[in-house]
Amino acid sequence: MTCDILIFGGEGDLALRKLYPALYHLDLAGCLDESLKIYGVARNGGDQETFVPRVRDWFERTVSNSKIDEDVWTRFTARLTTIGADATSSESLGKMASEYLADESRDLIVYLSTPPTIFSPICQALKAVGLVRPNTRIVVEKPLGDNLESFREINEKLTSIFEEYQVYRIDHYLGKETVQNLLAMRFANALFEPLWNNNYIDNVQITVAETVGAEGRWDFYDGAGAMRDMVQNHLLQLLCLAAMEPPSNLSADAVRDEKLKVLRCLHPMDNAEIKANTVRGQYGSGAVDGKPVVGYCEESGAAPTSNTETFVAIKASIDNWRWAGVPFYLRTGKRLPKRYSEIVIQFKDVPHSIFGNVGTGSSNDLIIRLQPDEGIRLHVMNKVPGLDVSMPLQEVTLNLSFSQAFESRRVPEAYERLLFDVIRNNPTLFVRSDEVEQAWRWVDQIRAGWERNNMRPEFYTAGSQGPSQSIGLVAREGRSWHEFR
Repeated sequence: MTCDILIFGGEGDLALRKLYPALYHLDLAGCLDESLKIYGVARNGGDQETFVPRVRDWFERTVSNSKIDEDVWTRFTARLTTIGADATSSESLGKMASEYLADESRDLIVYLSTPPTIFSPICQALKAVGLVRPNTRIVVEKPLGDNLESFREINEKLTSIFEEYQVYRIDHYLGKETVQNLLAMRFANALFEPLWNNNYIDNVQITVAETVGAEGRWDFYDGAGAMRDMVQNHLLQLLCLAAMEPPSNLSADAVRDEKLKVLRCLHPMDNAEIKANTVRGQYGSGAVDGKPVVGYCEESGAAPTSNTETFVAIKASIDNWRWAGVPFYLRTGKRLPKRYSEIVIQFKDVPHSIFGNVGTGSSNDLIIRLQPDEGIRLHVMNKVPGLDVSMPLQEVTLNLSFSQAFESRRVPEAYERLLFDVIRNNPTLFVRSDEVEQAWRWVDQIRAGWERNNMRPEFYTAGSQGPSQSIGLVAREGRSWHEFR
């Protein structure tokens, strides 16, 4: 498709680490029209001779297992122009528009890799210089507000200038291959969907674990915390895809309508339920990967005390027929022992075991791993080979590793898929405003309950699995967290 891509914050961390490498790989795969142009706009930009080597340096430092194809790199960098401009100034953007973006027949993609505080003045300046057209699409990164009220304020400013169909709210987790494959696994196979309900599923666990701390982002992170930074968007979007009803088709609104229904069915918790079903944590000093690390309030630039959580565990419920009685356990945290993200569907035990207690005691688990090794694993019980008359059982794993199953195909990064979808004008994997509103509504009532109950974060040692209270959250019902292995 013939279009131009305009990246505000074009020399910032996100653009250098994610956006330019993703666009290079799209070029490598032959997914970019030969006339497509990319403009990186920064207040202090404009020096092409230093910009292109800087993009390459970041690419070589951050993109693992990627050897640059020199012919493609030459073609890609010919598309790439850095522009020095004030994104909030209509005068500055007017000069840029007349020089580079005068052809109104070309689609225009505007990527706001900037703080949300300047979304509105950037959009006002774009409108003033005639760059808000019917064929303009705007991509916005989280965080979109820090509660429902602030999201509505940001969104109203966006949608006062752009129509809803033009706004692409990005959540990079939705671009992961395994997340998309969750839809294929559920709705393209007769094996799973008949079992995908409270008759057969005991519980669902969603974990996003990080080994890193707040580090150089302490000021930003302290204003957000794990609940707003991770639960409100990433974890709730994964929950929606795991729990949604089959959409009528794969059109954007059909998929997003079903996700919205799940969010509307999330059980709102009162004070007592919030106290019983949520855990907040904050990491102290410890060791990760054998290296000593400081505690959250000892990080560079940190305040001596903070009430911000770096860990959250929640027992959530979905009030509908399919999921009544099935707990959804959500967990995310920093400075945990392993970096991984997964969805675990734990099926119920057989109603009666004819094998006694020999080698039993393990349910069937379906593990959908998002990172580090994308794939799907199914744990099943199997007879141990031998002549033992008691027929002992052992858990074995049916493993679909994407890297092994599709050795000849490179698994694209999330931003590659999402940017390609913006270029193709396909919003299916982007979040609609009513989804964001409903997610904030559920998160806000939990955070308000923390305040009312004076629930301060429980401390946990860096490198541990989080506060002991999170283990109790599932253990009191005879369950346990599925840990990385």
